[in-house]
Amino acid sequence: MRVKIIGSAAGGGFPQWNCNYRLSRAARAGMPGVHSRTQSCIAVSADGAGWVLFNASPDVRQQIAQTPELQPAADAPPRSTPIRAVVLTNADVDHIAGLLSLRERQPFAIYATAQVLATLAANSIFNVLDPAIVPRRLLAPTEELAIRDADGHETGVVVDVFPVPGKIALYLEQRGDPSADFSSDTGDTIGVRITGAGSRGAVFYIPGCARIDASLRTRVRDAACLLLDGTVYTDDEMIVARVGQKTGARMGHIAMSGEAGSIAGLADLRIGRRIFVHINNTNPVLDENSAEHAAVKAAGWEVASDGMEMEF
Repeated sequence: MRVKIIGSAAGGGFPQWNCNYRLSRAARAGMPGVHSRTQSCIAVSADGAGWVLFNASPDVRQQIAQTPELQPAADAPPRSTPIRAVVLTNADVDHIAGLLSLRERQPFAIYATAQVLATLAANSIFNVLDPAIVPRRLLAPTEELAIRDADGHETGVVVDVFPVPGKIALYLEQRGDPSADFSSDTGDTIGVRITGAGSRGAVFYIPGCARIDASLRTRVRDAACLLLDGTVYTDDEMIVARVGQKTGARMGHIAMSGEAGSIAGLADLRIGRRIFVHINNTNPVLDENSAEHAAVKAAGWEVASDGMEMEF
């Protein structure tokens, strides 16, 4: 099983189009150790020929252009793609907007939870993906599922999805109620356990997660690889950077550092590779020369970059 991280940044990418924070300025200036990244997405293949995308970022066209494996083969029909399916982990804009770039009456399958399928159904613009050509299929928590293409053929990729602490998508929040709680533990945000025929161990993809709880610890124990939400290094970093007024927790994302952070919360578990994905443009680990980047590495974690590839 091959896993390619084709997008490693959080929503907005890095540098974000309107962000003038020091890290975005450094990326634009080409500072050594500070590399641009596109928005969160991975691609998985069990046979090297057909691929399953996990999330469809607004940068998906660029990501396909940068990834030869996701492009039509030279001897393929005039309209074709090796992308067989897209699995959605939530309804965030940075995870579903790319579906609109995958129109053109090209068959593939969409897999999502009931909540996310309802969001797609409620927004008629997604009908540019005709359900008769691009079927929408339910991801049911607690049951292992073989991912199939639009015609029902197995891709060799098998998933087991589970709810993780998170929140509803920003655009679904009821505005104007300061006391409202938009957190959700019931499937608005999911994690995915990914396996395939002949793969050595399971890969967990969890690009959005608000906290480490006992259930999550049990699931990821002994994982071959964990791709985990690395949006912020400290909970208040967007406030300190003066680019936002929300904490990481308010946005549904756990911090890397601190007693309640993901590094401490998973420190005692046996996990093969630990890789932070979905990294925000304010996160100091984006600077490979920073003390924070060094601390993450010292703790046994890697910081994802676009194009990183693993095989299991």
